[in-house]
Amino acid sequence: MMFFESEIWIQLMTVIGEITFFVILGMLLAAIILAIIVTASITRGKFYLPRILIPGMVLLEGLVKAFCKLLGLDDRDLVTFFITLRNTMNTKAFSETPVEQRAVFLPHCLRSAQCPAHLTPEGLKCRNCGRCQVGENTVWLESVGYRVFIIPGSTFIKRIVKKYRPRGIIGVGCLMEVKDGIEMCDHVGIVPMGVVNFKDGCVETMADWATVRDVALLGVEHPSGAVDLHGPAE
Repeated sequence: MMFFESEIWIQLMTVIGEITFFVILGMLLAAIILAIIVTASITRGKFYLPRILIPGMVLLEGLVKAFCKLLGLDDRDLVTFFITLRNTMNTKAFSETPVEQRAVFLPHCLRSAQCPAHLTPEGLKCRNCGRCQVGENTVWLESVGYRVFIIPGSTFIKRIVKKYRPRGIIGVGCLMEVKDGIEMCDHVGIVPMGVVNFKDGCVETMADWATVRDVALLGVEHPSGAVDLHGPAE
């Protein structure tokens, strides 16, 4: 008891308290600065200090979101910005990744409600029945050289990544699925590119196929044998 009442103990607790205060204050100031940078980047359509933004947003995501809301941004704006920022920063590395070492992951919700495909250990095997746009786009992506997987969940992604070990991935899905996929790729050292669906939901969603194709052709100068789909899908 005497030790806890001693001057040394009191001084130690004072120092710890001061350090804690300045750490919290530093985090708050950093989050405010990041929120201002994010808001300015979104409103002006230009990325400011991107190499600071990404680690800062990962470390202080909750605080940055809170301050961004105070500045008039909602969660969807912030997640969209995060995906766009990551895509921009990953473009060069993805372009330099050989196409045979890339993969595309499509969500099964893109298929028609009358889809005749059956689930396998590597996802759905498209039968290109013409009921939706998944078939023709899968054929096109495979003709460029991609492995294409139509999956019902993240468990399939982890299994396929472990088996084929791609170095680059194009992930297609709803906003939060794409964000989570990018973060998962970061943890395992894969270069991700995310494409957000035009229409979310659980059944018959709509992919941004034109952007999927544009991303797929990054670093691919002359895709041999690629199928002409007669312009962007509607």
